[in-house]
Amino acid sequence: MPALAWILLAVGIVALLIFDLKAHRHEGAQPTLKAAAWWSAGWTVLGLLFTAVIYVISDRDAAAGEYLQGFLIEKSLSLDNLFVFAVLLAYFSVPVASQRRVLIWGIFGAIILRTIFIFLGAAALDAFHATIYIFGAFLVLTAIRLAMQGEDHDVDVDNTLAMRTLRRVIAVGDYDGDKFFSKAKDTGKRIATPLLACLVMVAAFDVLFAVDSVPAIFAISRDTYVVFAANAFSLLGMTSLYFLLKGMMDRFHYLNIGLAVILGFVGVKMLLTDVWHMPSWLSFVVIVATLAVAVGASLARPRDGADASEETPTPESGSGDEVQLAETR
Repeated sequence: MPALAWILLAVGIVALLIFDLKAHRHEGAQPTLKAAAWWSAGWTVLGLLFTAVIYVISDRDAAAGEYLQGFLIEKSLSLDNLFVFAVLLAYFSVPVASQRRVLIWGIFGAIILRTIFIFLGAAALDAFHATIYIFGAFLVLTAIRLAMQGEDHDVDVDNTLAMRTLRRVIAVGDYDGDKFFSKAKDTGKRIATPLLACLVMVAAFDVLFAVDSVPAIFAISRDTYVVFAANAFSLLGMTSLYFLLKGMMDRFHYLNIGLAVILGFVGVKMLLTDVWHMPSWLSFVVIVATLAVAVGASLARPRDGADASEETPTPESGSGDEVQLAETR
């Protein structure tokens, strides 16, 4: 892709993130479920429509199909991020009014870090063809681990490398409104607030998820522009999707199985790359069908011990100070 296409895409992504941050101020602390649903649908449609842009500006007929598959894979895998985001926001007791700001800036940092990861991965694939088999085997093993792990999203925040590193660099104090930095009352020194700590953790964990998702999209496309665009557009609107799903997270108990199947599928596709080139339409059908079955099965068969008729909690029913986490098994 020409440099101008990269510049326009980067500027567009930054502008959309700023728009997402500014556009919801009139909604108060949290959007209603209806508003979150509309915004989530709008961001998803925007990501899908970018397929047409790829079709117009690319000199490869297959690029648009690769982007569409990559976007669907990244969007589906990003759903798993939301479980960890919920844990992080609750752990740091982030006020509801500040949650969108933390998530958006965390996603912005994650996009930058993912970009580095994408170019490193592309360079490795270009330099060493065998890298594709390493990625493929890694994805298959990740799929097995994900399927066996079930819905365990416990996070030992204090013992993470990101949190330990942050505390070595700067002391973490108390909240000071919606500021990321403050001053210690006793010494007057500059300190970080828990808001910054949560932002760092959101970005760090998203990069950990990228270790799974970026190799997955490299099974679809080697075009770094397509890979970056699919990643960036899949992350846009994550805040609205978070507010939409956070009260329903316990309903999607088969989601991990679905994501494991998708990761296993693309891992096998990578391992077979020199034996059989899978048609794009077949990959698309498998991804969409797997997601549909996982979500449909979760809604049709509530988890054991859950009351299927129980009303789904809404954002309005939250405490106003912390995220209401779904029960974990």
